[in-house]
Formats: sequence, C-alpha cells, structure tokens
Amino acid sequence: MNELQRRIFGLAGWSGSGKTMLVARLLPDLIGRGLRVSTVKHAHANFNLAEGKESDIRLRNAGAVDMMFATDERWALLHEGDEADESTLDELVARFSPVDLILIEGFKEYRHAKLEVYRPSNGKPLLAPTDPHIVAIASDGAVPPVMRDGKEIPLFDMKDVRGIGDFIVDHCGLPNARGG
Repeated sequence: MNELQRRIFGLAGWSGSGKTMLVARLLPDLIGRGLRVSTVKHAHANFNLAEGKESDIRLRNAGAVDMMFATDERWALLHEGDEADESTLDELVARFSPVDLILIEGFKEYRHAKLEVYRPSNGKPLLAPTDPHIVAIASDGAVPPVMRDGKEIPLFDMKDVRGIGDFIVDHCGLPNARGG
C-alpha cells in the first residue's frame, strides 16, 4: 500500500485533554462503518509496557534491540532505541498492515491533518491558532472561533462522536461517510 492510499488523521492536544478517551470512543463508530482502523499513540520517553515476566525484563535489560511477544491471538514488537534514534511518524506508519485509516494520537508537531482535543478547564492555550494543520476542534466547553482562510474551522462537542467521525471520514475522503 503506497502513501497515497493511506489515510492519516490526528488528534492533538495538551496532556489531560481527553485524546485517548476520544480515540477509544471513535474506534467503534469508525469500525462500525466498515473501516479498518489502526492507531499510533505518541508516548513520553519513559513509557513502558506493563512489565511482563521476569524473563522478558531480563532479555530487555540484557540489551535486546527488538523483542517480539506473540500469542495465538496477537503479537507485539518492542523496539529499544536511544534518544537520538527516535523513529519518525512516517517510519512508524510504514510498519502497519494496510488499513483504511490511521488515527494518530499526539505527534502534534507533525504536518498531518488534526483535530484539536481541547478542555478549557486545563488552563492551557488553544493550539489551533498557531497550527495550520488543525482542521477542527472538539471541546467540552466554550471555545473562541478559530479562522482559516476566512472561514471558521469546525467545532464539535467532545461527546459528538458520530459528528466527529463523519468529519474525519469526509475529510479523508473515505467511503461510507454517513453509513454505519
């Protein structure tokens, strides 16, 4: 699957804004439309998978670069790098199986279309006024209008999962925009 066939859409916002919660609520809606969806979540440098057996920890601490965990139902690849070796979003996305849509959580500095997840109660500024790649906002409170090219960018209530799903599907040019 080449890059033109991939559909990438991001959810960006400050820590505690509800990005993960919104992705978890969007997935059943999007999958219910017949779409195959994968996700990428940008985590902090000290992110760690839930520790497994002591033998797994020993292998990682012994210096294994890649460790694959496999069961009959799923597998996961854990790659150990250093800070200078951080993978780019493009490198990470290239590892996915072919899907209709990849939802990116975080990676707010990358240049892909994004929905800002915003909670005024966090006391943080909106990202949309300074990020031209934010094409819509989802919030649980009042948000001042953000203009792009003379038009106000769409604003959604964070609970409007169906409306947000419609927007993402329409924006990415995916089939079944209103079905489900």
